[in-house]
Amino acid sequence: MKTSIKNSLKTILPIAFGVFLLWYSYFSTSEEERKQIIYYIKNADLFWVGVSVLLGVLTHISRAIRWNYLLEPLGYRPSLINNILIILTAYFTNLGIPRSGEILRATALTTYENVPFEKGFGTIVTERVVDLIMLFLVVGLAFFLQTDIIWEFLKNKGLNLAFLIIFLSSGIIGFALLLFFVKKSKHPWAEKIKRFLKGLLGGILSIFKMRNKWAFILHTLFIWAAYIGMFWVIKYTVVETVDLTISQLLVAFVAGAFAMSATNGGIGIYPIAVSGALAIFGISTVSGDAFGWIMWISQTLMVVVFGTISFLLLPLWNRVK
Repeated sequence: MKTSIKNSLKTILPIAFGVFLLWYSYFSTSEEERKQIIYYIKNADLFWVGVSVLLGVLTHISRAIRWNYLLEPLGYRPSLINNILIILTAYFTNLGIPRSGEILRATALTTYENVPFEKGFGTIVTERVVDLIMLFLVVGLAFFLQTDIIWEFLKNKGLNLAFLIIFLSSGIIGFALLLFFVKKSKHPWAEKIKRFLKGLLGGILSIFKMRNKWAFILHTLFIWAAYIGMFWVIKYTVVETVDLTISQLLVAFVAGAFAMSATNGGIGIYPIAVSGALAIFGISTVSGDAFGWIMWISQTLMVVVFGTISFLLLPLWNRVK
């Protein structure tokens, strides 16, 4: 009973939070500002929106190819078409239930390619760890390229260097102590954490042992370059954002990336986060909101359309099985 309630809350709360943010976003702007935002969205240059969507599709194809590089050392090489359909379906289901896509990917791979669930799921976890590392690298790059303006923004928000150093040092020391106690402890929970961390480390290190490690790394770099590219081209759909540099857009990209994990597919919060980041560089709320909404709508529609097609096509493609 408790598990059922907990799972329901995991699904309902992010959606409810997203709906609240949509309400907040609507009522925090004037009628004139809403008209301007809608005008920008309706008149967005479809060429650049199309380029952004195309880059988004290419990232999914690249992910499907990269996935096989992780599965091959385990003795499996699924059909590329199946990988693409499974990945698109997984992203679609994530819009409804957070993180459900990972379970679906591993389950579908078992159903259609006879890959044991735990092995398939292990490769997916490895993918997520690699993507998390890439995200942190992009965060570091954005901070390095825009250190002065980001630091000025943080100071205006009441953060100072001493507080930041103490906060980061406390976090590092706390994490180190936690790892130390987990390593020494024989408690069942500690053993589970040790097995989990060992599995993650093994998954990451396995990348450097695989036959196609350089291809895997190149696909990873392409995926993240395409993520930034599909964000960058949207600047041409809003007049005020055309002159933004790639380093400035990286800050907004990072804000949007973290926002995506707060609600289902970033509903409600994504445009707010992107607009807030663009405001650091003097972009008006109207233009920032328009940019965020154009980006979010185009990519969400891509996931919904291709995800729905993949969901219907997957069993038909594998009808013999």
